[in-house]
Amino acid sequence: MIPNDIKITPELVEAHGLKPDEYDRILGLIGRTPTFTELGIFSAMWNEHCSYKSSKKWLKTLPTEGPRVLQGPGENAGVVDIGDGQAVVFKMESHNHPSYIEPYQGAATGVGGILRDVFTMGARPVAAMNALRFGAPDHPRTRHLVSGVVAGVGGYGNSFGVPTVGGEVEFHPRYNGNCLVNAFAAGLAKTDAIFLSKAEGVGLPVVYLGAKTGRDGVGGATMASAEFDDTIEEKRPTVQVGDPFTEKCLLEACLELMETGAVIAIQDMGAAGLTCSAVEMGAKGDLGIELDLDAVPAREDGMSAYEMMLSESQERMLMVLRPELEGEAQAIFKKWGLDFAIVGRTTDTLRFVVKHQGNIVADLPIKELGDEAPEYDRPWQAPEKRPVVLAADVPEPDDYAGALKALLGSANGASRRWVYEQYDTLIQGNTAAGPGGDAGIIRVDGTGKGLAFSVDVTPRYCEADPVEGGKQAVAEVWRNLTAVGANPLAATDNLNFGNPEKPEIMGQFVGCIKGIGEACRALDFPIVSGNVSLYNETHGEAILPTPAIGGVGLLPDVTVRAAAAFRNAGDAIIVIGGKGTHLGASQYLADILGREDGAPPPVDLAAEKRRGALVRRLIGTGRLTGVHDISSGGLAVALAEMAIAGGIGATVRTDGPAHAALFGEDQGRYLVTAAPGGLDALLEDIIDSGIEVHPIGTTGGTQLTVEGVLTISVETLREAHETWFPAYMSGKPV
Repeated sequence: MIPNDIKITPELVEAHGLKPDEYDRILGLIGRTPTFTELGIFSAMWNEHCSYKSSKKWLKTLPTEGPRVLQGPGENAGVVDIGDGQAVVFKMESHNHPSYIEPYQGAATGVGGILRDVFTMGARPVAAMNALRFGAPDHPRTRHLVSGVVAGVGGYGNSFGVPTVGGEVEFHPRYNGNCLVNAFAAGLAKTDAIFLSKAEGVGLPVVYLGAKTGRDGVGGATMASAEFDDTIEEKRPTVQVGDPFTEKCLLEACLELMETGAVIAIQDMGAAGLTCSAVEMGAKGDLGIELDLDAVPAREDGMSAYEMMLSESQERMLMVLRPELEGEAQAIFKKWGLDFAIVGRTTDTLRFVVKHQGNIVADLPIKELGDEAPEYDRPWQAPEKRPVVLAADVPEPDDYAGALKALLGSANGASRRWVYEQYDTLIQGNTAAGPGGDAGIIRVDGTGKGLAFSVDVTPRYCEADPVEGGKQAVAEVWRNLTAVGANPLAATDNLNFGNPEKPEIMGQFVGCIKGIGEACRALDFPIVSGNVSLYNETHGEAILPTPAIGGVGLLPDVTVRAAAAFRNAGDAIIVIGGKGTHLGASQYLADILGREDGAPPPVDLAAEKRRGALVRRLIGTGRLTGVHDISSGGLAVALAEMAIAGGIGATVRTDGPAHAALFGEDQGRYLVTAAPGGLDALLEDIIDSGIEVHPIGTTGGTQLTVEGVLTISVETLREAHETWFPAYMSGKPV
């Protein structure tokens, strides 16, 4: 019988995020009252953040396989073959709750965690992105959160030495009580040297590597699986503290050790720390794990077994090593100034046994800790369909030039330069295109290839129609990769929602998953990794449904790519994919008219695929001088952004209602430019492909002119676009 140190009461069970029926399930599994440490272990393994108990049923419906996929969901990161014996390893993960409580460390450790997920697989990180969402700009907490989160992302990523090549930042009152910090990382590895977390072999050493264990982050995974209330400040101790310089040493030590052949299995100590990493390694290999906490390197005296098992101290790894190479492994970690300690061994018992100060403080069935976690088929309710908003029912602006200037200078339309200039976008020397365009691009060292990265989602679409919103999130990322000339390979998701116990919130989740799955299948764009973040809700108000999608594409020749800019005066301006008509759930409606009604634009996935293939072919054959996808703000914003980026104006014409033509957000469209000499042949080839195309004007001059509608200087547009963020962050009223 294991001695019980603390009386387990219903209040204590509730404080661990376990419901009464879940606790009864634990009693049935182990046949006795758990110890306090065992209760903590179950709490960590069965919370939403680690067990996916509300989302697992639906995640299984997503397409995860493809001819290039080497490793799909279930490991630390997804792995995709890019040829020449190389693979790209990538994943996106949230650190929302910690970042709201303590923005700098919350964001910093989010970056650190996702980098570890990548190099745990044997990959050297080569690119990072982030997707950030904050409350209304005039909310008293928003500026503080923006400042802290951006500083945390930059402080960790810059110090570690990985370029940030893309991302997005948006504001909305629904994020007032829960900001979102989604971090993405990608790395390069050899296809024959991918490391997994499945332990193999009995009696082998389980080795603790990296930084020492402290009390920071204790209970972090459980905190991330609960709504916020007025006790938020009390949760500050559950936020981890990061050290990017230690992580850099950990990266180099791990990659060096992997070269020796000593590593059998490896797992990052992320959410739920030592508990989750040890249990996952053993359970995947059908092995037991025995740990001796007295051997764990600790940076604080008197830590209890509970604290050591649930600490989320950063920069730590757990490995199963070949015994004959123990000495070599220890020497490598000593050289890098990191802790190396044998803290346990693998067994054939299928038990998870934890010892501390001569006592057994936990003895649990290891597979049931994961396999028997609750899996819920929660009730869900699809939202009512919103009516389509007809252009005739939407007022035109009194001043079109003023409306365009307002869209470009709004909180959600302004340049993000203030943000990304705080990140190192060029470190490692392989950045071919940094933030600010449709997708970031890096060169693949030692080859002529390139990798493109993009992250996107439009929450207002997901709120209006979750299925269409989910489809659009995937299609937008796929289109962003296409717009730079990359072949989209695969995606990762970060699914951010409110409380899944509410049928209307679960309905948003289910609808978005259905849309994401449909789009990924149609576009041959499998989901290879990801993360679910639920309970993003404060005082009963949920965030907007925000299923962020991160995508990776391959450029066969990194020098053959496109940019979202007017490059030459006199080029023809062409719209591929149809005219603007749809104003429902648009940026124009929200920012100019203060409305968020109407159905979002539908996504025709078959048309997306045809148009994307055409655009990539035209880029690959050098027939286009500039490419930009048309998304938020419609054609007018796309024109303005290309004019600002190139410092060249344009004269264009539109058909139909001007506000719909300029601000409609119809999907699957590209704004492209081409040299005038080959224009007729280009148009003929596009038409022969069965794709709608409209030449609308010519680049040149210093003004953007829409005939009969507006004329505004490119410099005025640039000033509007570049001013908002610096002014806001300097404390000026918005």
